[in-house]
Amino acid sequence: MPSPREMREADELTLVGPNGVRAADSTGRPRPEPECGSRTCFQRDVDRITHSKAFRRLKHKTQVFLQPEGDHYRTRLTHTLEVARIARTISRALRLNEDLTEAIALGHDLGHTPFGHAGERALNEIYSGGFKHYEQSLRVVDRLEKEGRGLNLCNETRTGILNHTTGRPRGSLEADVVRLSDRIAYINHDLDDAERAGILAPGDEPAIIRERLGERNSRRIDSIVTDVIETSAGQDVILMSPAVSEAVTVFTDFMYEAVYKNPVAKGEESKVGDILLSIWRYYAAHPEAMPPEYLAIAGEDGLERAVTDYVSGMTDKYVIDVYMDLFIPRSWQVR
Repeated sequence: MPSPREMREADELTLVGPNGVRAADSTGRPRPEPECGSRTCFQRDVDRITHSKAFRRLKHKTQVFLQPEGDHYRTRLTHTLEVARIARTISRALRLNEDLTEAIALGHDLGHTPFGHAGERALNEIYSGGFKHYEQSLRVVDRLEKEGRGLNLCNETRTGILNHTTGRPRGSLEADVVRLSDRIAYINHDLDDAERAGILAPGDEPAIIRERLGERNSRRIDSIVTDVIETSAGQDVILMSPAVSEAVTVFTDFMYEAVYKNPVAKGEESKVGDILLSIWRYYAAHPEAMPPEYLAIAGEDGLERAVTDYVSGMTDKYVIDVYMDLFIPRSWQVR
């Protein structure tokens, strides 16, 4: 009798169309290992990412607004989940592999720094090797998780994680879906959060966005997703129609000018660089203060690399706690 994995692989012959990646056709993992009896290789990738420490830390990492007061602002984790849901919807409709799509989506931001892109820019200036969060995401799953053993994900998942920002190296259509879903998610939920924060008011966005995509968050997402599905059906590329593509471009440009570069929304980001630099320099001078797995990395990949790995994995709150512990004098009492 075939195993549940074998039955699922047989189902994929129908469920996954010719433009998708079937689990049975995966090129494998960096380190070969026996197949699971109950899950396909891409299902295992989803589980490995979901159970990783880096994934759990995303709930305490900034999406756009640094330490906002309120429970309803997005974090890096909720962003990741929204990307995964949008991407699965598109992949299912286009008969791509939903499990591969989900694995890429859940893993795409594992390497993000504390304090969002402000932290990424700071570490890129601090670390002589340069820092890109998409490269770090791959490093997390390949090298840092499991005390240095990594998650040993499928090559298709690994490539999708690496290329989710730039599209290079060219991956699968599932990877292309995640890259576009990332953009669909962040421009919409960041607008929603900006309105919640009072940075923008409903109707501040350009008219082309309201007219072509809709006036509400859910309606805009549905309009773009539906357009992508209808335009990409039967194609070997993921596309938007010219009208929607123009609106999304205007939407993205508007968000960069009105929110991502907004001096009110980003007023606290100027402090990020000094905080991360101070912590980075401390651990570079006192590597023995890092956890043992990072000392092992220092011996193999160099001290700068190890310190960068350690600091980039910190959550916003942990960075502040470390900074206060290292550099802020504690009060004391005379007995």
